Amino acid sequence: GLKGDKKSIIKFEFNPKDGIDNPALSLAEDTDGEGMGEPRFYLLSKGSMETFGFCLHEELGCQGHVIRQVELGGLAQRRGLQDGDRLLQVNGHFVDHMDHRRVVQKIKASGNQVLLAVLDGDSYEAAKALGRDLSQMLPADIRPRLCHIMRDKSGFGFNVSGPEGVKGTFQLSVRQDGPAERAGVPQGSWLLELNGTSVRSYSHTQLTQKLKQSGNKVTLLVASSAVEEFYRLQGLRVTATVADTSWLPFKVRELHMLKGPAGYGFLLKEDDCSSGATGQFLWDVDAGLPAEQAGMKEGDRLLAVNGESIEGLDHQQTVLRIRAHDDQVTLLVIDPAGDEFYQSVG
Repeated sequence: GLKGDKKSIIKFEFNPKDGIDNPALSLAEDTDGEGMGEPRFYLLSKGSMETFGFCLHEELGCQGHVIRQVELGGLAQRRGLQDGDRLLQVNGHFVDHMDHRRVVQKIKASGNQVLLAVLDGDSYEAAKALGRDLSQMLPADIRPRLCHIMRDKSGFGFNVSGPEGVKGTFQLSVRQDGPAERAGVPQGSWLLELNGTSVRSYSHTQLTQKLKQSGNKVTLLVASSAVEEFYRLQGLRVTATVADTSWLPFKVRELHMLKGPAGYGFLLKEDDCSSGATGQFLWDVDAGLPAEQAGMKEGDRLLAVNGESIEGLDHQQTVLRIRAHDDQVTLLVIDPAGDEFYQSVG
């Protein structure tokens, strides 16, 4: 959180067994600034009990979100992050203009994998001095797309093609006005994952069989040629963690409640999630009270309180956070179907 000296620090996690180091991709662009560097991109993956190997600071007299304390031999250093770099993007979202705490939340919410775009400190300060729009130095969209398709009487609405005898390379031809197009699958996109599993090892026959086993619904992670090329140049695998999920039918909901004379009108219970982890769930929603009026449903899982994730908090800590403000609270929740879906695709 923000300290008294206006510096906010968060240590992120890395996996020391993450595999071969890969160079970052630099975007070649005319910056109209002599010696000005280019944005660099890093896809960092970690284990759940380890750190990404750097801290993020907000510092007085220093603009931007500053990369500091890059651990010697850690993932961040091995990938190429440097002390003083400024963070520009998190998972394709431009963050330079955002509140520091919100940027920290975005990285924490990304879990065990995060895609970062940074600019070296000197170039950042030079660009700011020139009044440069830093968002224009970055590609418009570097995210794959996660799409959930419901079959109609004629099928899913796409065909798959690929080089004969080559595994894992599948391009999609999408039928106009069919289920796939309505679900957001771009024409000519490349298939990366099927129902949360990479297709890299699948033959065309195996993929066809997996599609048949999907029944009436299927979830695809797809990427346009430009996005696929972006990741290929880095030698990195695209995963659903960094995907654009705006096309999915499963949404989180924000519930803002003002406490009434009888309270908020719900109970918080700790229980096991479908993934096996422990979660906080909302039950016994009273008719006519603030919780129901805000849209709370029985069985919703609680994700965040007043904009801060509750991941890692136990039941009592979560209750205390809800009670931190006497008369109001904002909860981020997801219904059981959405919760199960996101866990199924990792």
